[in-house]
Amino acid sequence: MKRIALALTLLATPVLAQDPAEAARAAASALEQASMQLDAAESARDRVRALTGTVKAYEAGLAAMRGGLRDAAIRETELTRRLQSQEAEIAQLLGVLSSLGGRAAPSAMLHPQGPVGAARAGMMLASVTPGLSAEAQALRADLDEVTALRTLQQSAAETLQQGLEGVQQARTDLSQAIADRTDLPTRFTEDPIRTAILISSTETLEGFASGLSQITSDEVPTELPPIEDRKGALGMPVQGQILRRAGEADAAGVARPGIVIATRPEALVTTPTAATVRYSGPLLDYGLVSILEPQPDLLFVIAGLEVAYGRAGEVLPEGSPVGLMGGTPDGTNPAAGASPSVEGGGAGRTETLYIEVRQGDRPVDPLTWFASDKG
Repeated sequence: MKRIALALTLLATPVLAQDPAEAARAAASALEQASMQLDAAESARDRVRALTGTVKAYEAGLAAMRGGLRDAAIRETELTRRLQSQEAEIAQLLGVLSSLGGRAAPSAMLHPQGPVGAARAGMMLASVTPGLSAEAQALRADLDEVTALRTLQQSAAETLQQGLEGVQQARTDLSQAIADRTDLPTRFTEDPIRTAILISSTETLEGFASGLSQITSDEVPTELPPIEDRKGALGMPVQGQILRRAGEADAAGVARPGIVIATRPEALVTTPTAATVRYSGPLLDYGLVSILEPQPDLLFVIAGLEVAYGRAGEVLPEGSPVGLMGGTPDGTNPAAGASPSVEGGGAGRTETLYIEVRQGDRPVDPLTWFASDKG
């Protein structure tokens, strides 16, 4: 883990854009902190918290590395195209420089017309030589930058592969730690028969949400930290890019009141605040769903998971894992996401997560609760 953190720091070089570089440094720092928390973890809950931080740091670091690789690839492409467009000029420049040899000073030039011709030639060369030297230096700088970019990309691809292997192991460890965790507070016990009846009699998410109180038994009041003052500032449950906002129709013309986020395969989904798990399992055509209740009459519906963590009735601390997205891990292609032509459009984000927020009996725009600077 420490080796990957060091690699992330080394990747944050001046060659890359500032944002990916800063993100890589931040991810490396987070990975180091998660490593120390993991070493100090004494309980299953502590281990889950540390491993959650580890997975999120890996994901942030890998995203930064992909961003850096993309910027490096774009820059290399720009330089290569510019050099290719100047091939004729470069050939002439090299020819002139070769003819001048290593002693291009005007005083070293002799002219067949004698001293006057030599003086005139010297004056001409005195004005031309600095320009030739500047062009040669610019060409050398471009070639050196292309070489440095290619070396960087080769090194970063290897580091990226190590990071992908590391995050896969961290996800496996996290799943096991969650399975071993038994110390979470429980607010109620789910009645499986009532749950099955509710699911079979429900045709809409709204109908299911309104009947959630019917599937509980032995419920005890539980006060969670208020979040009204954090409205509009809660972090997104997953790293990704918003594909559709509330009310926007999909390709089939279906409009839903939630948002759809494109994520990378096996991305970790966490709860943005402490919440009670009201339901966790398959539901209608939404796939695996986790319904969280951070406060009375407020539900966060998170749908489209491949793996769901947490059991109905459990009270999850803020930042706890809710589940994992599906898809094939992109470790089969270490340079995935480095293509300058497609990465900016969300390539590599092959999975979609649906988030709906319900207050009382009606849905509200999730972005009134969650902060997002990505469109």
